[in-house]
Amino acid sequence: MGWLSAVDGYEVALVGGPIGGRVTSRRVGGRPLKTVPKAVRDHDATQGLIQTQEWLARHDLACRAEVEKWLIRSLPVPVAALTAVWPDPSWRAPLADVIVAPVDDDGTWQLDDAGFLRDADPARGLGVVNLDGDSVWLTPRRVAVPHPVMLEELDDLREFATELGLSQGTPQLHREVWAKPAGKDAREAELARYSGAKYEELRHLSARASNHGYKVRGGSAVCQVWERGGQTVASVWIGDYDPWSEAETGQLEFTTSAGGALKLDDVGPVAWSEGMRMAAALYAGRSMTEEQS
Repeated sequence: MGWLSAVDGYEVALVGGPIGGRVTSRRVGGRPLKTVPKAVRDHDATQGLIQTQEWLARHDLACRAEVEKWLIRSLPVPVAALTAVWPDPSWRAPLADVIVAPVDDDGTWQLDDAGFLRDADPARGLGVVNLDGDSVWLTPRRVAVPHPVMLEELDDLREFATELGLSQGTPQLHREVWAKPAGKDAREAELARYSGAKYEELRHLSARASNHGYKVRGGSAVCQVWERGGQTVASVWIGDYDPWSEAETGQLEFTTSAGGALKLDDVGPVAWSEGMRMAAALYAGRSMTEEQS
């Protein structure tokens, strides 16, 4: 963004990216100053740039959240949408190098044709580095951004991405995953694995849940996952009493969107992994005792 005229021979400009960007000033034709004089900061041009930077920051965060939502919900994304937003740096950053897989008209994922997203063009489609290391263009109507729990040989894919020097804008390959155990006893043990995390004050536990992107509703931290054509709600009880009182997490539970009980056999792999991820995040912030430390 170029320099704009402000007041008394000063110019202002917005430098840096949407996150961490700032407004700077200078005398016309001079070098940027370390601080913006008050008279210049109060000028309409400067205030407009400040508001622009704030909007860009919100836009950047919204784009990153949307791409992560595609990952968690496993929803097909129109290629036309990807090619339309690709020129925008705030969209391109979280999309860079994520693995995308073509989706057939019947909703079937073609994981054998998946690749690391490197480019998007309305005329050519999606430029990817496929899992053989070749650069190719894909022209499906829709693609999915697979959750890492759905990717076979995940460790090999991580090593492959490192060899190629790829750096994913959205942590996909390095997102923590939990595979659902096969047996009933093992599953129930996992549900209780991260329970009993004690916090000195409930408000600290609530804040940790919110800071990790989870909603707090009815005394529980919740994570909603769209999978297998429906919605699964993972929840961990944290308490709904005095926010300054002690709190302790309950075990992980899974329900339908209407609040009905859900058999563990019916919990999909993504919902299981994301629920465990939430429970582990809450457990990690617990108050440590001398015996635990």
